[in-house]
Amino acid sequence: MIVSENVETMTSAGNSCSVCGDSLEPHTQAFCNSCGQPYHLNQRNDLAGRDCGQVWIHEEHLSLEFACDRCLNPAPAGALGEILDINEAAMAAGMTEHALLAAAEAGAVRHRQTAGGIYLFERADIATFVQAQR
Repeated sequence: MIVSENVETMTSAGNSCSVCGDSLEPHTQAFCNSCGQPYHLNQRNDLAGRDCGQVWIHEEHLSLEFACDRCLNPAPAGALGEILDINEAAMAAGMTEHALLAAAEAGAVRHRQTAGGIYLFERADIATFVQAQR
């Protein structure tokens, strides 16, 4: 019973696209080889779906390479897309907003809080935090 609860928790965090944030269907889910996050990649011609990344054949290794649009076309440093609110940062980290907020308040992830109480994170800091948790 505990194992199935852990599996559900782990898969529920990965059920949204790291690029657009919409939910993923089994036939539209792929994982980026660069960041490891899930993204939309329609793998069936007979079903509708969007692509938030690409897949191609690596010429030297003859293997499939997967990459999300964020890794293929990174935003310039300091660009608005690099600043995340708590919701976006939690989605990028694959965790709940509450867990990320607790980590931020404990000093485990760099953040900034606005005068209105909104927590802001840099995408690079979230990536560093996620790598440290693994």
